Amino acid sequence: MRIWLLALAVAFAAVAAPPPLPALVTAQLPALKPLGEARFKKLVWHVYDASLWIAAESFAPDAPLALDIRYAMDIRGADLAARSVEEMRKLGYRDAEKLARWDEAMRRVFPDIRAGDRLVGVHLPGREARFYNQQGLLGAVADAEFARAFFAIWLDERTSEPGLRRKLLALPE
Repeated sequence: MRIWLLALAVAFAAVAAPPPLPALVTAQLPALKPLGEARFKKLVWHVYDASLWIAAESFAPDAPLALDIRYAMDIRGADLAARSVEEMRKLGYRDAEKLARWDEAMRRVFPDIRAGDRLVGVHLPGREARFYNQQGLLGAVADAEFARAFFAIWLDERTSEPGLRRKLLALPE
């Protein structure tokens, strides 16, 4: 019985602790540390695991952060961009020309994702959003409003996934 409980505790610890961020991210923002971890499922399908990394003691939307998403399924980069635009629209971003520019920018940056891939978004408030995978920098969108809107998909109080937000921000249930 003790061995089974120990194995369960080790397995839970492995799931609960996010993997380190890619070296390029930690080199640029060495003070980042994990705040919260969440699993996103759609119906019965495990889509991704995510962790939020911050430099301060608590979340502040005007401070740099990293959102690490580790995918459990294949997703086309174009579909990821389209879904992001849809979520931004739900958050109140309505300017069609701006959304089209943002969609185009994400399509240039986001690769096709395979199960096991990761995408790390870095928010540099007032400047841009940068996107990395394990190999390095995929690209950046030098638009402060885009960066705010993109990370709001997960972190805004109006998110379509409030349970995921609560876990990423390590808020009480």
